[in-house]
Amino acid sequence: MFRLTRIAVAAAAALTLAAAGCSGDGGKANGGGNAANSSITIFNGSTGTIVEQWNPFLPNFLQPTEGLIYEALYWYNFASDADPQPMLATAFSWDTTGKVLTITTRDGVKWSDGQPFTAKDVAYTFDLNRRTPALNATGLKLVSSVATDDKTAVLTFEKPSFTDEAQVLGNTPIVPQHVWEKIADPTKSINPNPVGTGPYKLKSFSAQSYVMEKNPNYWQPGKPQIQNVRYIALATADAATAALTGGQVDWMSSFLPGLDQLLKNQKNLTYVNTPALTTSIFTCSSAELGCKGPQTDPAVRQALYYALNRDQLNKLAGGGFAETASPTMLLPQRDKDWIADQANLTVPGTADVAKANQILDAAGWAKGSDGIRAKGGEKLSLTIQTVTGWSDYISLNDAMTQEFKEIGVELKPTQVAWQEWNNNQVQGKYQLSLDSIGLGASTNPYFTYLRYSSTTTAKVGTAAGLTGNYARYKNEKVDAAVAAASATNDEAVQKQQYAIIQQEIVKDLPYIPIYVNSLLTEFSTANATGWPANENKYALPATWKNWDNGIVLSTVKPAK
Repeated sequence: MFRLTRIAVAAAAALTLAAAGCSGDGGKANGGGNAANSSITIFNGSTGTIVEQWNPFLPNFLQPTEGLIYEALYWYNFASDADPQPMLATAFSWDTTGKVLTITTRDGVKWSDGQPFTAKDVAYTFDLNRRTPALNATGLKLVSSVATDDKTAVLTFEKPSFTDEAQVLGNTPIVPQHVWEKIADPTKSINPNPVGTGPYKLKSFSAQSYVMEKNPNYWQPGKPQIQNVRYIALATADAATAALTGGQVDWMSSFLPGLDQLLKNQKNLTYVNTPALTTSIFTCSSAELGCKGPQTDPAVRQALYYALNRDQLNKLAGGGFAETASPTMLLPQRDKDWIADQANLTVPGTADVAKANQILDAAGWAKGSDGIRAKGGEKLSLTIQTVTGWSDYISLNDAMTQEFKEIGVELKPTQVAWQEWNNNQVQGKYQLSLDSIGLGASTNPYFTYLRYSSTTTAKVGTAAGLTGNYARYKNEKVDAAVAAASATNDEAVQKQQYAIIQQEIVKDLPYIPIYVNSLLTEFSTANATGWPANENKYALPATWKNWDNGIVLSTVKPAK
């Protein structure tokens, strides 16, 4: 699960930090100095009450859970072309059928409670997923997971699973058997005292902030060097800008228009931009799975796609930083070779109002006296949710309200706290929602297209799972193609299957792409140095990026 912090604020924002962000353990972001007392403060987009959740297998876990507390077997860096970096594993190999994966685990690793880490923990983690479907967010089809000795874990799959390699190695948090075997119901536990192998462990928690402290048992010598990492919630977008420019936050990922001018006289502040996520309208698309509303009609989704004036939206909400998206949900520049039909390489920049109207007319949606369409007594009125404080997305909603009105669609924006927004998507309790798609376990399109598979979704009211099919999309052709792609490591065969998927999803549009949003991340060097830079993107620097956050916070050092 990856959630982009989207905050667009004026450069003249009032320099007032929200009271919620100033209380709790750790104080202000003034903890430079030696490692023994060093501290930094992070804002990762939380704008409401923070709800405690450290269970890495549930969709609403707090972001430091993966990367700071729990680690994966390997780490995949989306900011570079480097090979995966060994973490809790040092080697792996497949058999010729793609059904058996043998993993060699790292020596000398301890859990944060001092107990030794072994291959038995790896085997237990995957067996826990196998035995508990609610925790198996990506639908891994495991037959068995065993440790043949303290350094070797062997996973056996029902079918060839080459394309699950990155998900298994790079996106599965490894948990300690001696702790989790005592949890009565892992599908409900918030895991209040998490024990991990990562660089940090939980120190304190409140509804306004929480503090992570250095794990003294961490296996990487000399890391981390920052003693305490404090996460805060801020009440408003203005407070986020104030916190950054006022020296009260050291790291955040926020869209700030006029950023260069804003930071011009701030000698300790810098930023990087690593666009990788397609901002999209998520639709609860399947009436069969319990979705309700006009958006369950593919014609409505198609009309919305053509009614968008994306060039205008980029100017009004994207600050001109956004890049062109693709209806295939891949990145046009990076993934061009994976896109079968070059006619689907990019989305249109301007609106085609005539085509949108034609689609709705043909589908029986007729305009009423108020200019809003209706069909069978149902008004073409749609509610779209976004998070309070995500100002560029709020601006998108305002602009799209006017654009959709031109084709007889009433758009009704709502703003909710992050926790409610996320829960609505996971449970399918929404009509439209603004969010982003991208950054699967690897750059192979398979991980993007898992979002379209019925194996990663559920009926409305039931959690769809981590990085799941929140659109409740169901298409047998897509399901078959996703399954076929997972059964081979032959890219030519995979491309044939992805072509089938692309043909279907471009037609059905359960996720409606807008643009590839900027991914701006801001840093302060007042208390810590060694942050990623444009010339050294050693990790994807976004504060909300699972796994990478552990790499970044293991790398930075206290400022002298």
